[in-house]
Amino acid sequence: MTTLWIFIALFLLVSLTLIWIPHFRQKQMTQAEEAGVRKQANLELFNSRLATLEKDFSDEQLEQTEFDAFKQELEISLLQDMKQGEDESLVNKIKPKGLAWPVVMSVALIGLTGYLYATVGAYAELGQPQQASLHAGMTPEQIMEQRLLMTEAQAKSEPENSQLLFSLGHLYISASRFDDAITVFDQTMELVGTQAELLGPKATAMYYRDNQQITPEIQAIIDQSLALDPEDPSTLLLKGMDAFFTNNYQVAIDSWQTILDSDRNDVDRTAVIKAIDSAKMRMQADTGAMPSDAAHTNPASVAKTVNIQVSVSDELAKQVGSSDMLFIFARSTQGPKVPLAAVKVSANSLPTTITLDDSTSMGADMLLSGAKNVEIIAILSKHGSVKPQTGDLQGRLAKVKVGDTAQLVIDTQVK
Repeated sequence: MTTLWIFIALFLLVSLTLIWIPHFRQKQMTQAEEAGVRKQANLELFNSRLATLEKDFSDEQLEQTEFDAFKQELEISLLQDMKQGEDESLVNKIKPKGLAWPVVMSVALIGLTGYLYATVGAYAELGQPQQASLHAGMTPEQIMEQRLLMTEAQAKSEPENSQLLFSLGHLYISASRFDDAITVFDQTMELVGTQAELLGPKATAMYYRDNQQITPEIQAIIDQSLALDPEDPSTLLLKGMDAFFTNNYQVAIDSWQTILDSDRNDVDRTAVIKAIDSAKMRMQADTGAMPSDAAHTNPASVAKTVNIQVSVSDELAKQVGSSDMLFIFARSTQGPKVPLAAVKVSANSLPTTITLDDSTSMGADMLLSGAKNVEIIAILSKHGSVKPQTGDLQGRLAKVKVGDTAQLVIDTQVK
């Protein structure tokens, strides 16, 4: 933005200089020309009259005294004419004329510059995040698709860039393209070797692909990853998440606590702490007992959850397949319709109770605990996508107070 201001200032300076300098030069030249013409005319008139006097004197039509008197009178008249011309020039300098044109040009130039800055320079967007304008009017799915296409194109042009392939694999997981993610992580390991930070994401992609179940193949990859790095965060997150979903809360807490104890800088420690707190609350609800470090749990966070009892209507129950995936997400009833929390589980668990809290948030900036009331949407997907498609089943609760428990019946088929 500083560069833009400098360019505008230089543009105005040069333009105004080109407008005003010719004006003043022309005025000075005009005044000089007028003074020169007047002076020349006075001299010619003086010489003409003097010649007439000298002729009359030589023809003895004038006496010497008369000749001297008339000559002196001519000289005085010449001096007066010269003085009058200088006074008029001074008046012209004090009262300049012809300012209308350069003034109009200057005002027009300044106005045009301001207009261009307001449009091209995006004056109204100063202080606003630049990135927001790039995705204006786009849905989260469209933004994800755009990022994915760009990363795919870049990875295609840089097939040896392991870091780029690593990022692409995580984008595939976010887009629910789990087979593609597994392929990319395998390609990355062919470049840099077998590493825990690649085995963990690969196991995570396989876990979601297999309807959130730890198969023997996935368990073998988890064991291999932890053997290479017992504190690998991606593997421990997966282990803790599966334990959480299978109600083995102590294993989940231990796994996530290992991440915190490792003092690694490449994890969202706030999200991990919230996940541990959520597991502790569920353990207390199920058993009435808390882990030994229960003092670290914030009781006030209990009021920042939404418990949803999810079931399918009798009319649609026969249309639920064993491979279907259930997506539950909450979004605020006020402000942007951005998901605040989301959970994905297998349809085999229905009917079930889902708890949404900050540990299931979609991002660090938008949290369920910051809302008073939320809209709950459930999608029973036959395609593995959170976006409803023909044949999917869905249900909706228009308004649920954060901290309450509600019942949601999936009773609508997407046409």
